[in-house]
Amino acid sequence: MIDKVIPEILLEFKMPAIVHKTAFTAGIGESMLAEMLKEFEPSLPAHIKLAYLPNYGMVKLRLTTIGNNKEEVEKELLPFFEKMMTIVKEYLVSDEDEGLEVVVGKILKEKGKTMGTAESCTGGYIAHLITSIAGSSAYYNGSVVSYSYEAKENILGVKKETLEKTGAVSEETVLEMANGALKTLKADYVVAVSGIMGPDGGTEDKPVGTVWLAVANETKTETLKLNLRFDRQRNIGMTAANALNFLRKFILKNQESPD
Repeated sequence: MIDKVIPEILLEFKMPAIVHKTAFTAGIGESMLAEMLKEFEPSLPAHIKLAYLPNYGMVKLRLTTIGNNKEEVEKELLPFFEKMMTIVKEYLVSDEDEGLEVVVGKILKEKGKTMGTAESCTGGYIAHLITSIAGSSAYYNGSVVSYSYEAKENILGVKKETLEKTGAVSEETVLEMANGALKTLKADYVVAVSGIMGPDGGTEDKPVGTVWLAVANETKTETLKLNLRFDRQRNIGMTAANALNFLRKFILKNQESPD
């Protein structure tokens, strides 16, 4: 279709140029973005349309226009796209249509650094996202899927007393998971996750959707608590998206020059 059919169609018919520019945001919902852009959107020319494309933990903002000359259309669209990115810059992840796993990989490659994952509730899904990108072996060392108490203790070095006192889904546990993963995987950065994905397993103080995240490097660790409210599969997807974005922000805040 791409190599044969479309070129033949373009030879036979004069087709208008349809141009898209997509910004990728994370950490904010569609309704809040719409509020931020409530003055920008009505200011767009009638032939330029803004679309909100939400997914797990992210929203893509796509500007689309159409015209006879592709170069002229792109030139007209660019100032509006740059203005939109400025308005949402606090939540902007990328000015391209690409996932968090791609963005994190680009940052690590640029800095010459590596990462690893310590996963419980996501069961290796974060590792799957990272390794779905060709060339990820350049910056991804691996994952420990420590689903049981025993795996957390024996592989990641989580203290037995920590698990008995605070449980697997706790700030203390993910901190120890992250620090253990740094040593086990010998990575520059790690992200650790532990939570209750549902539909059962929740308690009064830790309902379904409770998730703890930790990110760490050799000198610093940070944690984040999520309170999700979806079904099991979406909770896993949301956890992975939030974990990758949390890691992205941590790396950018604590970045070093390549060795």
